[in-house]
Amino acid sequence: MNKDFLAGARGALPILIGVIPFATITGVAAVSVGLTFFETMGMSVIVFAGASQLAVFQLMSVGSPWIIMVLTAWVINLRFTMYSAALAPYLQKLSAWQKAPLAYMLSDQAFGISLSHFTVTKEEVSHRWYYFGTALTIWIAWQISAVIGALLGALVPASWGFDFAFPLSFMALMFAALRDRPTVVAALAGGIIAVLAKGLPYNTGLVLAIFLGISAGYLAESLKTPQGAAQ
Repeated sequence: MNKDFLAGARGALPILIGVIPFATITGVAAVSVGLTFFETMGMSVIVFAGASQLAVFQLMSVGSPWIIMVLTAWVINLRFTMYSAALAPYLQKLSAWQKAPLAYMLSDQAFGISLSHFTVTKEEVSHRWYYFGTALTIWIAWQISAVIGALLGALVPASWGFDFAFPLSFMALMFAALRDRPTVVAALAGGIIAVLAKGLPYNTGLVLAIFLGISAGYLAESLKTPQGAAQ
């Protein structure tokens, strides 16, 4: 098998500590709000975005309008546009049909692991195969774990504390990405606002934190640029 594919798969293994319980609790949450096993797996395969899935399940549990659910999922998943733009230079030579499955399997974890490797490694690497190995490993682990969660359903007691998996998975990626002032500013602003706005209805506090966090990071970057140009 392609050595870069295997390297990507190995690179994804440590992050599965957060991915597996995260996907499991997503499957449990889907069943708990009334979805059938097949509906749960259909959503897991088609959407394949745990953060937005959990947000939608929470909104379903309180009877929110469908338009609020769609807009919430859309806003949360807007980050994949930025991920795609960051990865595009490494995959630009591929044809559209080659990019399509890679775009489908894009996740926070696959993006973080792949981009970190591409920007740090000094060795020649097939970006396509490394990313594919990382993304496929995470996708398979996610779907298997979602199946387990959907089958267990309400049998999983809340005392097991699987809720830790969601922040754990993202924190592992976040700390690795904090390499300059704009990213630190964006992370701090988004995190503080998310905590302060937690009580807003329809999960709008999360949406507000996303927009203001991005804005703060952009402002920090724009303030840094003139100084760098002067030097």
